[in-house]
Amino acid sequence: MSRTPRVALLDYGSGNVHSAAKALEAAGADVEITADRTAALEADGLVVPGVGAFKAVVDQLHAVRGDEVIDRRLAGGRPVLGICVGMQIMFEHGVERGVDTEGLGEWPGVVTELPAAVLPHMGWNTVTPDEGSVLFDGIEDERFYFVHSFAAQQWKLEVMPPFPAPKLTWAEHGGRFLAAVENGPLSATQFHPEKSAAAGIRLLANWIGTLH
Repeated sequence: MSRTPRVALLDYGSGNVHSAAKALEAAGADVEITADRTAALEADGLVVPGVGAFKAVVDQLHAVRGDEVIDRRLAGGRPVLGICVGMQIMFEHGVERGVDTEGLGEWPGVVTELPAAVLPHMGWNTVTPDEGSVLFDGIEDERFYFVHSFAAQQWKLEVMPPFPAPKLTWAEHGGRFLAAVENGPLSATQFHPEKSAAAGIRLLANWIGTLH
């Protein structure tokens, strides 16, 4: 019988960690909510939640040296999943109300306000996954729950063979934006899987299924 994958949920003061933990457990993971560097480095998977302003999330993450944990995991090919602002901070910059904040720089690009008449973008929306997406396997036509006003609206990373091309999933609210990215060991969703009912649990289960 195979071992239950161990997932560390990074607890750095931002994000709805308890609802995320329940969803990950429902999806089949053994979950530890932790800010401990060793636990976060050694788990099979690391989930980085994030709620609120880009700058506040980055500052809180730096305070517990979570950025170093993420970087070390990715350098070693160890899976990381970012959720909501936990996805946004993976980009180089976030610009919110005139404040330009440096992100973690795992991906090139900037997170900016959606060009929509109504913000925040809140509620259920459809997404358009890339062919061959692992996260959206079996749930390509489902709806997911979003709460945000900012997003990455362009993808700028050029990936050359032999590295596989990232799988990009798009959604629309006032314009096209990235709803999810699968790029080697780093995956992220702009929506909240833990608030997306059965489809969100299935997405988390698909990610957990990649953990070794």
